[in-house]
Amino acid sequence: MRSCLNCMISGRSCRMNKKLILPGVLVLLGLVLRFFFTGVGYIAYAMFFAAALIAIMRFCKKAWIKRTVCILTALGLAYLIVIEVPIVGAASGDGDKEYDYIIVLGAAVHGDTPSLSLVERMSAARDYMQAHPQTIAIVSGGQGSDENVSEAAAMTAWLTDNGIDKSRIIAEDKATSTLENLEYSFNIIRQRGDDPNDSCAVVTSEYHIYRAKLLAQSLDVSVGSVAARTTYVPIMINYFIREAFGVTYQLVFC
Repeated sequence: MRSCLNCMISGRSCRMNKKLILPGVLVLLGLVLRFFFTGVGYIAYAMFFAAALIAIMRFCKKAWIKRTVCILTALGLAYLIVIEVPIVGAASGDGDKEYDYIIVLGAAVHGDTPSLSLVERMSAARDYMQAHPQTIAIVSGGQGSDENVSEAAAMTAWLTDNGIDKSRIIAEDKATSTLENLEYSFNIIRQRGDDPNDSCAVVTSEYHIYRAKLLAQSLDVSVGSVAARTTYVPIMINYFIREAFGVTYQLVFC
């Protein structure tokens, strides 16, 4: 009798352990991505969510809780798909149209070294300016607490080192957000006697274009866009996920 009881307990324990394997692996992968890699935090959070969802489905005894979780998850995924459609749709930019100005949106500078995202944006700006020699670039970005130079200064140095004449670059080094990037840059264009409407484009990462254009619209300015391609696919996916939350915040609160 005792032997049978031990077998039953052992069998249940084995089944329990098997049910824990997948959520455990997802949590472990999420922790590795969250703490040992940069630029993939939202993918890590997605893994944590998937692990929690699987655990609820496997271990929760109450059917109504499972149904509620399934419905909420389905609604959340449906919303994510809907909000991602315009984000992905805007990611290709506006082609090769000629603009009087391009506004290069800043990204992190690590000490004196531009981050990969910033280099990608500057590369797109350089290529555009080489193809359109009359275009002026406004490089916009202030200096963060962990940055030795402003983002605008880092961009100016990089562009001049990569073949762009300094006379074609205007540095805006006060902005601390995308909204300020745009607002301050539009003011510079107006101070030069020009109208930013339909005469300028934003240069930013492909996942960021839709939200940047929404912010420009909130300032009553219509802008074009030049897409900077993200080199690493996992980072690109991560930021497309993040933009869904950024766009939601923009639509609800701004």
